[in-house]
Amino acid sequence: MMPKIIVFFLLFFFCSFKSQSISNLPESRISEVKAFLKNKNYNQDLAVFINFKIHSGKYRYFVYDLKNKKILQQAIVSHGSGSVIKNSDALSFSNIEGSYQSSLGKYEIKETYVGKFGKSYRLNGLDISNNNAMKRAIVIHSYSCISDKESQESACLSLGCPMLSFNALKQTANFIDSSKQPVILYAFY
Repeated sequence: MMPKIIVFFLLFFFCSFKSQSISNLPESRISEVKAFLKNKNYNQDLAVFINFKIHSGKYRYFVYDLKNKKILQQAIVSHGSGSVIKNSDALSFSNIEGSYQSSLGKYEIKETYVGKFGKSYRLNGLDISNNNAMKRAIVIHSYSCISDKESQESACLSLGCPMLSFNALKQTANFIDSSKQPVILYAFY
């Protein structure tokens, strides 16, 4: 039998970890996606979220089980080099071609293809803030400079695409490829 102090510590650690993970994914954003999905031909049980408020060296990419209310995957994800504001921790966002900025809003994760970064997924922007995603060639792909583990260091920058590590993309691909309906990605700040 474990001493009470160890049981207390384990419960405290588990609860702290769980609440930290969920706080990185606000309930209001989850509710917003659920409302958007209602009566649409998208996967109703699974969504991908990117919380750009979180430092790029930390987990801010989440594959979320909407039905069972739990995070299935968390990962490091890049933002566009044009989103960096000099001498600031804040980011800026754009839907303009050539801005190299990330765009906010809901995306439909489209078909996969193999390009210069390997397996990638096209993104179709569904909001006015990201509806140029296809024209801008904004895709989910992996890149070797993205780490699997959290760090104080910032993630490397993209040209506007959400880049994952090779392992994180492989894990995400399992979720997306096994879905019978398109999955929604929601990037917010």
